[in-house]
Amino acid sequence: MDVKNTLSLLVSHPKSIDGATLLTEFFKQQQVRIARLEQQPAPESGELFSRLELVDDGELYRSYQLERAFSDKIGHPYRMQWQFFPLRQRQKVAIMVSQHDHVLMDLLWRFRRNQYAADISAVISNHEALRAEVERLDIPFHYIPVTPENKTSAEFETLQLLEGNADLIVLARYMQVLTTEFVSRYPQRIINIHHSFLPAFVGADPYRQAFVRGVKLIGATAHYVTEDLDQGPIIEQDAIRVSHRYSVAELKEMGQDLERSVLSRALKWHLEHRILVSEGKTTIFYN
Repeated sequence: MDVKNTLSLLVSHPKSIDGATLLTEFFKQQQVRIARLEQQPAPESGELFSRLELVDDGELYRSYQLERAFSDKIGHPYRMQWQFFPLRQRQKVAIMVSQHDHVLMDLLWRFRRNQYAADISAVISNHEALRAEVERLDIPFHYIPVTPENKTSAEFETLQLLEGNADLIVLARYMQVLTTEFVSRYPQRIINIHHSFLPAFVGADPYRQAFVRGVKLIGATAHYVTEDLDQGPIIEQDAIRVSHRYSVAELKEMGQDLERSVLSRALKWHLEHRILVSEGKTTIFYN
């Protein structure tokens, strides 16, 4: 499907209503074609989640009028919650990173190959180490050092830099804790890759912790960032089986492969508007 002519709609509504019929009839009346309609029930609640891809046969979406009509005719009357997303627009992604480069380098490669309908607007780091790798691709690199003494001013500088310049923020192993004020400005628009199954093995050296504990599985978790550290809605996880035969270095190498692939999937689903968050959990409409 040509993303230049599509609109995505995420909807949640009570199971008690025939959402598919309501949605189909509404968009038929609006002369907007439904290219895809997917539905998933929430097992432990009374909600039904839907994702639609819409095609307008005109040159441009009548976005405001369409959203207003949706709100008035079926959204509010049937107690729905919804969001429209224009898939034709390339999104701006800001990446924040410290010194570990494996996630950043993978993202740079994927963006260069145009795997996402998005562009990297900036790379922000509290270290200079990765400047050359970023700037050789003509991507702006911003060095903002963070210390206990300047954390407030550094975060203010970062927020100023991001203002109007980021639809999504990716923490590609950024080893600083964001404040509540920072996170509150980007609800469900900050994705972090965590080097374990949450909440196990937190801290700076999870693979040594895993080695010491003799784990049989190692994993990675991509999640939205919330005020509660590493407790945000989980988007994607993966794991591989290991044993006592693996060294710390081998565990780290295998774990970093997981981090790259898990984050890549989470980023793709977010940019394609396939993630619906409800009651602290995500529902993914897989392609």
